[in-house]
Amino acid sequence: MGKLERIAAQQDRAAGRGPSRRSFLLTAAGSAFLFGFARQGKAAQVYPQDAPAALQEASAFEPTIWCSIAPDGWVNVNIIRAEMGQHIGTALARIIADEMEADWNKVRITYVDTDPKWGLMITGGSWSVWMTWDQFRQAGAAARTVMVEQGAKLLGVAPSACIARNGQVIAGSRSIGYGDIVSRAHPTKTYTPEEMAKLPLKPASEHRLIGKDVKALDIPSKTNGTAIYGIDAKLDGMVYARPKLPPTRYGSKVVSVDDSEAKKVKGYIRYIVLEDPSDTVPGWVAVLASSYPAAIRATDALKVVWTPGKTANITEQDILDYGRKQIANKAGGSRVFNDPGVDETFAKAAKVVEQTYTCSSVLHYQLEPMNALARQHEGKWEVHCGNQWQTLFLPVIAKALQVPESEVVMRSYLLGGGFGRRLNGDYAVPAALISEAIGGKPVKLIFTRSDDVLFDSIRSPSVQTVRAALGQDGAITAWQHHASAGWPTRVMASAFMEKGEDGKPYDQFAIAGADHWYDVGPMLVRALDNDLASDTFRPGWLRSVSSGWTPWAHESFLDEIAYARKLDPVDYRLSLLDSKGRNAGSAPNSVGGASRQANVLRHLVEKCGYGKVSLPADTAIGIATTFGQERNMPTWTAGAVQVHVDRKTGVVTCQKIWLVLDAGTIIDPDGAAAQTEGGALWGLSMALFEGTEIVDGNVRDRNLNTYTPLRIADVPEMDVEFLPSTEKPMGLGEPGVTTIAPAVGNAIFNAVGVRLRHLPIRPADVLKGLKEKGNA
Repeated sequence: MGKLERIAAQQDRAAGRGPSRRSFLLTAAGSAFLFGFARQGKAAQVYPQDAPAALQEASAFEPTIWCSIAPDGWVNVNIIRAEMGQHIGTALARIIADEMEADWNKVRITYVDTDPKWGLMITGGSWSVWMTWDQFRQAGAAARTVMVEQGAKLLGVAPSACIARNGQVIAGSRSIGYGDIVSRAHPTKTYTPEEMAKLPLKPASEHRLIGKDVKALDIPSKTNGTAIYGIDAKLDGMVYARPKLPPTRYGSKVVSVDDSEAKKVKGYIRYIVLEDPSDTVPGWVAVLASSYPAAIRATDALKVVWTPGKTANITEQDILDYGRKQIANKAGGSRVFNDPGVDETFAKAAKVVEQTYTCSSVLHYQLEPMNALARQHEGKWEVHCGNQWQTLFLPVIAKALQVPESEVVMRSYLLGGGFGRRLNGDYAVPAALISEAIGGKPVKLIFTRSDDVLFDSIRSPSVQTVRAALGQDGAITAWQHHASAGWPTRVMASAFMEKGEDGKPYDQFAIAGADHWYDVGPMLVRALDNDLASDTFRPGWLRSVSSGWTPWAHESFLDEIAYARKLDPVDYRLSLLDSKGRNAGSAPNSVGGASRQANVLRHLVEKCGYGKVSLPADTAIGIATTFGQERNMPTWTAGAVQVHVDRKTGVVTCQKIWLVLDAGTIIDPDGAAAQTEGGALWGLSMALFEGTEIVDGNVRDRNLNTYTPLRIADVPEMDVEFLPSTEKPMGLGEPGVTTIAPAVGNAIFNAVGVRLRHLPIRPADVLKGLKEKGNA
């Protein structure tokens, strides 16, 4: 972790920050800013509404870099994860506060800026709680241990005679608060990670905050207008910028620029043709203006001629066709699973069944468009923005500026939606380059909605072919899953890719979900990098990534096999979840293995009445089950969806969603429910409403008039349940997505007998299926 350091004077304001667009709320509330960015070396804080102004940071006790206790008793927890609506600070602070026995009413959180001492700064993959659980419990135990030791001395008793409760050390009828211990004993003891790992931890039965209903620490600032998002950031003397995007993501070259019309816009300053050594934004032109409205108008008026890149005529169908060719070539790709005997078993099979499933391109479409504020200040380049993976993109910014990484710092802000888009920090690069072009002065780059969509790191279209070898009795004897899509990790973070059983690197986030926990005999799972996709756009990590489409294939396919064999789809799945061999699971992440997946499925069926309830005509329930996100951190998930199909219009109405999850220990029940519900609605949106396509090298849809995610009127009734568990907590940001699409597809088949294999499922697809069924 590096040398322990104090983060001093964290409540300082950033020099020159003007009022935000929420000023009217602040005036109405009669309060001052409680959250903001600070000067170099400082960090952004979130305070509860009633936190005191003077926090006495200079004399706070900091047993580890993750938390401190001030002489007034306030506990600060440092958060390296990004807050984008999931209340991650509240969840993580609970872990430390519970273990250290802090008073929750005197806990605050600090979202820190980039510094090597924090290690890997990433918020994605549903990893935040899972990655932080052990570390923060140990940090809390370290703080509690020191408080008990020092409190015992002050009380004149042995540490064994004391207990810690609610921010106090108690010995019989006497007690002393943590603040008093810090102010009187002045503890200085610190712990290394190795020392922390040896400290005793509380049993689950003694949790007083974890799994309980407590107030979220950031609700006040989010509801009274004091919360500051990246798009709110301001600095004295800053100018505004908007990009003029080239016709292709890569390979476009500027031929000429004519700003004669832009000069007529009041507030227009100049244009800049960006030269980017990092090749993040090739062919870009940026417009500078004194206000953002002026930047919008001047950019529209600017005339730029480009030579487009090689993908100017590529379509979505080209990418899907290319993926099919990749799958047909048996020699290509990387083999995630490649069990001995797969080929031989298929060759001897009584029957081989095969189906291909496809998914359209999907946009992130987060509420807050991309933005970044950059400047050179006190010898360092600052980038102010919301970001999900600072560790990944700080080096890219440094490369673009051609300076050492130590000369770049990223200031942390709340994110107005992330969903994986801000894992890719490409939007920070042009802001830094524009600032460099004007001598390091502050520049606020903001994308319009259409700019944001064109520059999106979209979820790649995908093609999947699933094959099963069947024996004489119809049982599955071998399995193959081939998936082609653009690989975001290869494009943006190739060092993070894993290696398959054949030794070839592959993007685990473009195949996760296909490495399922069913016992289907020897299995081949093959991941194929659709390089035509990644030549055309920058593939991105989008909420649940491949786990949003791989279960669409294998859970639909299992239903197809079950119905062909006249077996109940639930019983069929349960027969394959036998928790043997590699599916047995292991500590600490997958204890119980496939048996826990079977358990959530059984519980789901009891809840929704699958196969037992009588429903109206053309109405049915479909089911699916997954392990959530990643095989090495499974969140056991079972989902059911009730739909009604209108035979005249083809419209599919989702009436209800049931979800049962085993995610281990639940830290924040309210946050867990909210994330799961949000994930399920995201999954429903991609199943029935949401999708675009590539036309002439770019996405077709540029705004919400043609891109149609789920609307409020389409939100169904929801029933979400978490099974009790004391196992290690798993991720919850994305698993809710994973079962919805296949459950919808299976429900449509159950309702009207039409099997659909492309997402999103449009009314025209349903009508076509009904017509083909009628003609069959």
